[in-house]
Amino acid sequence: MMTDPIADLFTRIRNGQMVRHPRVDIPGSKMKSRIVEILRDEGYIKNFRLYEDGKQGVLRVYLKYYNEEPVIRGIRRISKPGRRHYVNRDTIPKVLNGLGVAIVSTSSGVFTDEQCREKGVGGEVLGHIW
Repeated sequence: MMTDPIADLFTRIRNGQMVRHPRVDIPGSKMKSRIVEILRDEGYIKNFRLYEDGKQGVLRVYLKYYNEEPVIRGIRRISKPGRRHYVNRDTIPKVLNGLGVAIVSTSSGVFTDEQCREKGVGGEVLGHIW
């Protein structure tokens, strides 16, 4: 049984890029699909696809490299099952003074830190990526 599927997503992406794999396969869910959609929109991965397998599906994430170096320099889980990290709209963190992205789960959905500031909502900080 997996206790933290989002940490597993981040770890699979991190490990795949360390050994220069072109893609990684991850058990799918709506939350993970939204997170990798944000990563694609922000330019950290090439693309992703959700393959149905009769169960929960498989997310295939195509990793991105620049000059044979991973585009993702760091990816970290912030809110963990043992210690949740919530922020209101005034205290949404900036990752590396705006060079990175914070992924925030709100009551309206999963957004980047910039989108949360525009909408004026806070929530649970799922992770940071830079």
